[in-house]
Amino acid sequence: MSLVSVHNEWDPLEEIIVGTAVGARVPRPDRSVFTVEYADQYDNQEQVPSGPYPDRVLKETEEELQILAEELGRLGVTVRRPGERDQSATLATPDWQTDGFHDYCPRDGLLSVGQTVIETPMALRARFLESLAYKDILLEYFASGSRWISAPKPRLTDGMYDPSAPAGERLLEQEPVFDAANVLRFGTDLLYLVSDSGNELGAKWLQSAVGDAYTVHPCRKLYASTHVDSTIVPLRPGLVLVNPSRVDDGNMPEFLRSWQAITCPDLVDIGFTGDRPHCSVWIGMNLLVVRPDLAVVDRRQTGLIKLLEKHGMDVLPLQLTHSRTLGGGFHCATLDVRRTGSLETYRF
Repeated sequence: MSLVSVHNEWDPLEEIIVGTAVGARVPRPDRSVFTVEYADQYDNQEQVPSGPYPDRVLKETEEELQILAEELGRLGVTVRRPGERDQSATLATPDWQTDGFHDYCPRDGLLSVGQTVIETPMALRARFLESLAYKDILLEYFASGSRWISAPKPRLTDGMYDPSAPAGERLLEQEPVFDAANVLRFGTDLLYLVSDSGNELGAKWLQSAVGDAYTVHPCRKLYASTHVDSTIVPLRPGLVLVNPSRVDDGNMPEFLRSWQAITCPDLVDIGFTGDRPHCSVWIGMNLLVVRPDLAVVDRRQTGLIKLLEKHGMDVLPLQLTHSRTLGGGFHCATLDVRRTGSLETYRF
């Protein structure tokens, strides 16, 4: 029986991968880093930090990820963790060389759809071989009967990027490039964020990979930067949490217009370590739905917790102290690979 079987973001969770903060670092500045992370610093490249994150940040985060894994285990969820890798090692192709980033966010590079896991063609050069962290797990899934494919490895030459372009237009259309976290699963409908971490060709390739059973919806002018899971958060069939600073009547994806949208309240700014964060205060809405009536939410976001409870959800309050520093909340730092339920179309 395939160990991978997941059709949406909310069915009861059975198996998940939780990332690791061990060895995390900021990669050396290159054209991909400026495009995806530091476009506003393109004219002051010497100001961009690189190298390991502070030991305290990594130690505290690893402890909190372990707590998350243990709490999910108590709920009956099978939890998998990647092994350690040397992120400082040089990674090179004939076109460029760099060092690593982290294996903190399995959501970014692996996309689970149905009984398939897809290695996505990520935008950052430093993440070119990130799937190696999960190779042993992927081999086990493949042996169980799961489908395992990889998008064509992109060259990621300098011509792929334009850091000086307006936000949302910095990733060019030379080849398919997208992060898995640009995608949300709504049964047969897959939302695909066109942004600086996912281009139009990426949406076209994904549609070819998943076939006629699915419809990939390229969403434009929704959020220009990276990833979609702090912009739109599906909670259960017919109910979606939206970011009021990004989503409005004009850009709400068409297939979601029949859903009830609830607006995320103002979030607590949890702060960050270092000169600048990797994400905004909206990482506080980056929650993990365990089942339609239960979500893992940052304990500090009391307004959001009250809103979810008002709409019939229980909350497991946990914490990722350095989510703004490392660039990922509970959804980013996990990858659900098996949930109960079957493939359905959700139109209301």
